[in-house]
Amino acid sequence: MIYWLLFELGIDPRFTNVFKYQSFRSGLAALTAFIFVIFLGPKFIARMKAKQFGQAIRSDGPKSHLKKTGTPTMGGLLIIGALVFSTLLWGDLSNHYLIAILFLSIAFTAIGFLDDYLKVIRKDPKGLASRWKFLLQIVFALMTAIAIQFVQEGWSGQGILYFPFLKDFTLNIGLWYIGLTTLVIVASSNAVNLTDGLDGLAIGPCIVCCASFFLLTYLGGNLKFSDYLQIPYVPQLGELTVFCSAALGGAIAFLWFNSYPAEIFMGDVGSLSLGAILGTLAVLSKNELLFIILGGIFVFETVSVILQVASFKLTGKRIFRMAPIHHHFELKGWSEPKVIVRFWIISFALAVIALSTLKLR
Repeated sequence: MIYWLLFELGIDPRFTNVFKYQSFRSGLAALTAFIFVIFLGPKFIARMKAKQFGQAIRSDGPKSHLKKTGTPTMGGLLIIGALVFSTLLWGDLSNHYLIAILFLSIAFTAIGFLDDYLKVIRKDPKGLASRWKFLLQIVFALMTAIAIQFVQEGWSGQGILYFPFLKDFTLNIGLWYIGLTTLVIVASSNAVNLTDGLDGLAIGPCIVCCASFFLLTYLGGNLKFSDYLQIPYVPQLGELTVFCSAALGGAIAFLWFNSYPAEIFMGDVGSLSLGAILGTLAVLSKNELLFIILGGIFVFETVSVILQVASFKLTGKRIFRMAPIHHHFELKGWSEPKVIVRFWIISFALAVIALSTLKLR
C-alpha cells in the first residue's frame, strides 16, 4: 500500500527510490510484524484469559500436559494478522504471487479459526469434522493452484518439476502440476498441525523455513543470482521476500509468548495457515521436492503418525509409545524443553543441507 502510494502520488524520487528495493521493504515488513505481535500479544492473551478461551488437553496424552489445560489458544491470529498487515503495508500489491498467497493465508486461517471456534468457544471437542476440514483445504488449495498456473501461463518453467542436487534433470508434468500444488499445500498444512504439540515446537521450524524461503525467493527472483546458481528463475518471485520477512518477524515475536512454558498456543488457526503458507512458498519458488528436506521435521512427524496407525491396524501393535513422535520421546523420559530444542537443532541442520543444494546444483 505504501509502495503504491509513494509512486502514484509523484513524491520526489530522492525520498522514494529506496522503497523500490525489496530488501529494504523486507526489513520494514519484518520489523512491523515483530512490533505488531509484541505490542498486541499481552493484550490478546489477557483478553483470551478473561473470556476463558483456553486449550483443552487430551486425557490420553502425556500426563505432564494436563497442567496446560486452560492456556489461551488461537494465537495464530496474531501471526497471520501481523503477516497480512505488514505485507499490505510494504508489499507491491500489483504482484500476482503476493495476492495469491495472501488469499491462501486468509482462507486457511478461516478454516483453522472455525475449527478452534468450535473446540474452544462452542466446547465441541471434535471441532470441525475432518471431512469438511479436508474438503475446505482442498478447495482453497486448488483455487490457489489454478491461480498460480494462470499467472505462469507462457512462462518456460510452467509445469516443470525440479530435483534437488540435480541441475540438468527436470520433469515436465504439465497440468498435473495443479494436482501436485494442491497436494503440497494440503499436506504441508496438516503436517505443521501435527507438529504443533509442544510449547514452541512447531513455530521453531516454521521460523527456520521462513528464513530459508526468504533466501530462496530472493535468489529465484533475481536473474543474475539464479543464472549463477543454475536454479530456476521465476519472474516476480522476488516480491515474496517481503511476505517471507513479515512471516519471519511475526513468528519470532510469537515465540516470545509461545516458548516453554507457553503463555499462549497458536491453535489450528495458526498451524493450518502457516503450513499452507510454507507449502505455497515451496511451490512458487519451484522447491517442492527440496521442501521435503527443508521441512523434514514436519515430514518426520507426519510419517510417524502414518506408520503408527498403519502398524496398529495391520498388526495390533504400536511402533512408537505415542504419535506424533515428539510424544514418543517425552514418554521415553526426555523433558519437554529438551525435545523442543533438539527438534529445532535438527530443523536448522536440515535447512543447511537444503540450502547447500543450491551450490551443488
